[in-house]
Amino acid sequence: MKIVFGCDPNATDFKLHLMEFVKGLGHEVADFGSDDPIYANVAIKCAQAVAAGEYDRAIVVCGTGIGVSIAANKVKGAYAACIHDVYQAQRAALSNNANVITMGSQVIGEKLAECMVAEYLSCTYDPNSRSKDKVQRIVDFENE
Repeated sequence: MKIVFGCDPNATDFKLHLMEFVKGLGHEVADFGSDDPIYANVAIKCAQAVAAGEYDRAIVVCGTGIGVSIAANKVKGAYAACIHDVYQAQRAALSNNANVITMGSQVIGEKLAECMVAEYLSCTYDPNSRSKDKVQRIVDFENE
């Protein structure tokens, strides 16, 4: 998969660590920065790239993961989940078809983040799953 990463300046080391980890899993990675203290800018840029089909998924990091999640979810076609544990990472992909995950570098350790990212990237949404009607309602609302 092609994975794009972005962060705010406070999460740079955390993001770089995760990028190396994801490369080690055999994925192609790209870095959208950021030196921009306005984390919404990099979150939007990553989400737009995924929504446009340039990348398969995005991983975006700030201090808590909340701000970048809100920003990414403003992009049509981007579905960001702010995750804090491995089960949420799994369900983000399997139940919610999230094409973006966000997390907080100040609230999650690197080893837990590695486990969450590995789980997220190992899962693929099944459009025939029991979640299909729920996910479709989100897409339908976005298009109304």
